[in-house]
Amino acid sequence: MKACRLAAAMLITVLQASSASVADLQHAFIVPDAKASSEGWTFAASPYFWGAGISGDIGQFGLPAVHLAPDFGDMLKDLDVGFMGIGEARYDRFSVFGDVIYTKVSSQAATPLGIAAGQVDTRSETFAGLVGAGYAVFQDGRSNIDVVAGARVWHASTEISSSGGLLGGVSGRDSATWVDAMAGFRGRYFLTDHFYLSAWGLVGAGQADLDWDLAAGVGYEFSDRISTIAGYRALGVDYNHDRFIFDTVQQGPILGLVVRF
Repeated sequence: MKACRLAAAMLITVLQASSASVADLQHAFIVPDAKASSEGWTFAASPYFWGAGISGDIGQFGLPAVHLAPDFGDMLKDLDVGFMGIGEARYDRFSVFGDVIYTKVSSQAATPLGIAAGQVDTRSETFAGLVGAGYAVFQDGRSNIDVVAGARVWHASTEISSSGGLLGGVSGRDSATWVDAMAGFRGRYFLTDHFYLSAWGLVGAGQADLDWDLAAGVGYEFSDRISTIAGYRALGVDYNHDRFIFDTVQQGPILGLVVRF
């Protein structure tokens, strides 16, 4: 049994980089701002796309951390399922918002010489959810700056299985779930009747040593209900507990559609 575990650990190390795909498409967003109104609640929803690459250290299955630096194209080819969406509700100066991200990726690779195993399959899933509330310290027509606070829940898991060779049929799974408290600001400022700047900045910690999130972009409002935004976002997290290591920085361009009602 010890020999099998040692061989399996060797195979996992060969394929450890595939777990980076988990982090690459995670939680990308600039929260869409519902219009402030003293007449009642307003709402906004936004699907978005984040073309992020990742760099950092990931360690699972009790193995030493592996440094990763794949680009967005490397991860996209392994993506099975991905969903990213944001929602916000606003009443006068008060707001509540949420962000949900789910990704599932898989990859296959042959081991050196094919003796221990002919092929190893890796499947990774990641969920990241942020909920928070804000208060506008500045509000002028459609422009606003909010101070915000909330919590982000992370879950990451990786499953490996081998076929062929001496370890055919050997499988294993490692996962972690953690929560971080977050605080910061978000806002948008209209440059013209249609063009506006949007920005987001959060920092926090909890079960992770550090959790931070920065984004900025330029939006165009086609009507009171529809707008689009393009920009750049960087997100970092440093989690290390029970030999599960997730210390990464993700960054890249973002593109989103905002629907208000």
